[in-house]
Amino acid sequence: MRLLVVCLGNICRSPMGEGALRRRIAQSPLTGRVELDSAGTSDWHIGRAPDPRAIACARGHGVDIGGLKARQLLREDFDRFDLILCADQGNLEDARALAPAGAAHKAVLWLPWAGMPGEAVPDPYYGDGRDFEHSWALVDAAAQATVRRLSAAADSGIIGP
Repeated sequence: MRLLVVCLGNICRSPMGEGALRRRIAQSPLTGRVELDSAGTSDWHIGRAPDPRAIACARGHGVDIGGLKARQLLREDFDRFDLILCADQGNLEDARALAPAGAAHKAVLWLPWAGMPGEAVPDPYYGDGRDFEHSWALVDAAAQATVRRLSAAADSGIIGP
């Protein structure tokens, strides 16, 4: 299974989501069975490390995302990844607009797909540490829910019936 976490710039929500997923998958029976990456729908930050506040927030939860580098979502990602987990409605719309014919269904809103309340992981970029902590709480809960869903689903391609 291949999962791609997507936000706008790939410097806050999606790298935190990738980090949270990496940790939760490493603590589960899915270890070694899931490939992860993150991307942004914009090209604003290509090649840059995550926002220092995102790095500090993740580090405070025992997760190192400092080595990640921002990249832009590509049309080819729809061939490479099974699911594209979008942080908010705008990211979802942008991802689906980029999708090749017949592949738009791979892009989903992460929180609802994971069975969580709410539609979006709010963008903490213009906020402060509390905003990053709130976004972390959501992506970490979504990561846990994602692991549960993939571990339980016979059709996940990971865990057999």
